[in-house]
Amino acid sequence: MSTPDDPQLQRLRASIDNIDAALVHILAERFKITQAVGEYKAEAGLPPADPAREDAQVARLRALAEASGLDPAFTEKFLRFIVAEVIQHHRRIAGTGDPP
Repeated sequence: MSTPDDPQLQRLRASIDNIDAALVHILAERFKITQAVGEYKAEAGLPPADPAREDAQVARLRALAEASGLDPAFTEKFLRFIVAEVIQHHRRIAGTGDPP
């Protein structure tokens, strides 16, 4: 049985912490770019959502997940969660969504 001061457990948890930090930074970068996309769409009069693009992204990421040994269903749920948030941001930028 491992304890909180177990060196192996601490190393593993430190790796998880580093990966979690990287995920946060990557998501922040992704949202900076999607913010620019939302601004462009609003200026160009494009709709906040692009279902064809979303479907293509889901298919692409499901394939990447399978190749990486990650559950494709989880990957799809995760991506759809992010995309839903992005669409809300785009709607706010376009003035058609609820304020934060």
